[in-house]
Amino acid sequence: MLEGSGLEPCAEPATPSTRDVMLRRMLLFFGIAAISAGCAFLFVRVTLLRPAADPTTERIQQLIDEANRLLAQLDDKKPDA
Repeated sequence: MLEGSGLEPCAEPATPSTRDVMLRRMLLFFGIAAISAGCAFLFVRVTLLRPAADPTTERIQQLIDEANRLLAQLDDKKPDA
């Protein structure tokens, strides 16, 4: 069947050329570099862009804590029924 087509059977598998190997290594290197750069960018963005402490938020939290403390005092004074 191969005789009519002019193709000879291969005794050994085809090996990729040096150029193909270098291209694959280069693409792999750039892929890893791109993923690393993206992770570094996201890490820096998340750590550096934290919102500044808001005095209003702190005051609201203080009021909530005080209300919880007062409620706990009322529960302690409440007679058991």
